[in-house]
Amino acid sequence: MENQQPESSGNSKFKKWFKRVGWAGFAFFTIKGLVWLVIFYFGADALGGCLGE
Repeated sequence: MENQQPESSGNSKFKKWFKRVGWAGFAFFTIKGLVWLVIFYFGADALGGCLGE
């Protein structure tokens, strides 16, 4: 029998995903997420300005 230590499922899923996409994919999705946050922030700010608040 092999003595294997159990890995947490979240950590192993992240490692598998990271090995598949690499640094370029990780950077792409991180920047993409940040851009969407900026779009929503300024979109809500602009909408608030249009409503006269």
